[in-house]
Amino acid sequence: MRRKDRERDREFGLAVIDSCEYGTVALQGDEPYCLPLSLVRVGEDLYFHCALEGKKMDLLRRNNKVWVSFVGENVAAADDFTTYFRSAMVRGTATEVTDEGEKIAALRALCEKLTPAHMPAFDAAIARSLKVTGIWKIHMDEVTAKEKQRPVK
Repeated sequence: MRRKDRERDREFGLAVIDSCEYGTVALQGDEPYCLPLSLVRVGEDLYFHCALEGKKMDLLRRNNKVWVSFVGENVAAADDFTTYFRSAMVRGTATEVTDEGEKIAALRALCEKLTPAHMPAFDAAIARSLKVTGIWKIHMDEVTAKEKQRPVK
């Protein structure tokens, strides 16, 4: 990291990840491909849900190395040409989750994070859609974090 004065520790990065509703995942193909995904962290892994087929799945099956970026806060300075931000980057390895128990646990974690008010309907939704829902796990091989703080006055 070029700006060592803005570098933060891994725990800071994990807190940024946990605070974000989505991250942008960069995949490798014939050309760069990135997309925002709803992600949840469970331990050392990030999970997302998806369709069973599509460009994202094709790319991940060919090359499972990914980068994920998270921006937890980005506020424009009132008196300068800059922003104050918190961010985290993850270098990871993606694998498709096929175990039904792990798929349900990942979906439960996603729903508890993003749609907690709907949890009473979770079991019925799983019964309807689990067979047509893909789940992928990104093991976080490396987590880095950065912050530009507002100056203390």
